[in-house]
Amino acid sequence: MTQDDDLLTRAQAWLDEDPDQETREELARLIEAGRAGTADELAVRFAGTLQFGTAGLRGELGAGPMRMNRSVVIRAAAGLAAYLKGKGQEGGLVVIGYDARHKSADFARDTAAVMTGAGLRAALLPRPLPTPVLAYAIRHLGAVAGVEVTASHNPPRDNGYKVYLGDGSQIVPPADAEIAAEIAAVRSLHDVPRPEDGWETLGDEVLDAYLERTDAVLTPGSPRTARTVYTAMHGVGKDVLTAAFARAGFPPPALVAEQADPDPDFPTVAFPNPEEPGAMDLAFEAARAVAPDLVIANDPDADRCAVAVPDPAVEGGWRMLRGDEVGALLAAHLVRRGVTGVFAESIVSSSLLGRIAEAAGVGYEETLTGFKWIARVEGLRYGYEEALGYCVDPEGVRDKDGITAALLVTELASVLKEEGRSLTDLLDVLAVEHGLHATDQLSVRVEDLGIIANAMAALRERPPVALAGLTVVSAEDLTKGTEALPPTDGLRYHLEGDYRARVIVRPSGTEPKLKCYLEVVVPVAGADALPTARATAAELLGALKRDLAEAAGL
Repeated sequence: MTQDDDLLTRAQAWLDEDPDQETREELARLIEAGRAGTADELAVRFAGTLQFGTAGLRGELGAGPMRMNRSVVIRAAAGLAAYLKGKGQEGGLVVIGYDARHKSADFARDTAAVMTGAGLRAALLPRPLPTPVLAYAIRHLGAVAGVEVTASHNPPRDNGYKVYLGDGSQIVPPADAEIAAEIAAVRSLHDVPRPEDGWETLGDEVLDAYLERTDAVLTPGSPRTARTVYTAMHGVGKDVLTAAFARAGFPPPALVAEQADPDPDFPTVAFPNPEEPGAMDLAFEAARAVAPDLVIANDPDADRCAVAVPDPAVEGGWRMLRGDEVGALLAAHLVRRGVTGVFAESIVSSSLLGRIAEAAGVGYEETLTGFKWIARVEGLRYGYEEALGYCVDPEGVRDKDGITAALLVTELASVLKEEGRSLTDLLDVLAVEHGLHATDQLSVRVEDLGIIANAMAALRERPPVALAGLTVVSAEDLTKGTEALPPTDGLRYHLEGDYRARVIVRPSGTEPKLKCYLEVVVPVAGADALPTARATAAELLGALKRDLAEAAGL
């Protein structure tokens, strides 16, 4: 049998099992093209299988084992069910949530059917809802696991499959490898029972309980006067966020109408991620019309929260705060409220959180990237990650939650407003107190994943000896792990001098991107010295970007 014959045989076998008419038709066309001598795209689709890891599954929609589709999801669900039964969870409850992307509802129903057929109990959330509602429901209902069908802020062509265990946290090793092994053991979809019914579709009771819980993040009697513009970025956040704001007594957010309702095609943005250039343009346009105190954005599954503030120094008059800035503001707010417990962040986030925690006498932990690690910190009270993720109520949601984060930052803005101050004023106070912690990112999106592998290899083979004119005093290959951290694919550099400059390079776990995280800390003698400190920081960060890109061959 030739290589092409083997490919066509495998593709035909996949087609014979595919339960989805849309992907069946797509694959049939690819097989026909392959038989006619044009098998390139077919070969891509059957070059392997989407790998199940600590982010679950995520990929482009389409036919074949290298795409997200019903066949791949059914296999993933069957593997998860086998894993749970192997852990003695026969008969346990699995809660399933989903966003409003293409095929999300189908993937959720398939998962419910597979769980039911495997002897587990399954419960579907009533409609597309924010990911944090699913994370909350797992613990609230005493489930043994949860599944969220979402690709978060990925492009419209993508979808994904995120798995949580009964503690309400996303999976970490070795669970990911054990589930992946069970998925690989599924021989044929014909062997996977999928009844037509038998699972439960939940009502609004779980959502109501989540909304009731959101009140717990606010201080009773605190000011609730800050006015907001809000965008859901074509996702599922609007109804839940506006309900939470109404319960809390905040002024109703002014909605960015063009992006308020779910739309899986995300027609007004190139990428539905508040961090991407242009994504916030409509929100800023709305803000210029109504002059609110702040702009809030959720990503499409509403587990992230972006914040923008008035700034007359920038074009358009509005500035997006970095995730590190919001992370520090929320920490300062919680400290002022007298909270106790551990503050945690990932290694790619700003070291300012550690300074705030130390000054306040609260615990501090640093973890690998991802809320699957942050949520597992013992005694966690607050956790954040620079990619706009904040966990402000870990007892309710052990994951990032863009709804409760929006509530808390709006409370902070209200408190400051009553004092005649703003979020930027508080950032200035933190800079004077702890030094100006300035962060930036070099992020390279690629079509060819080989570019990322080559860049990482280049840095490992020829580690830079200096960046931005500062000598590299330590270069760590994080694949070897450290005393405090398990192994991960990344590199960390510390640079000489008073600026405590730090660089971390890692491939994204969810997108075809290489991400480089940069931080410098500039001492600040007083408020008058802030403009000079900011200029120094910007110059250093720019030089770090240029030198790092050259060292990585980008």
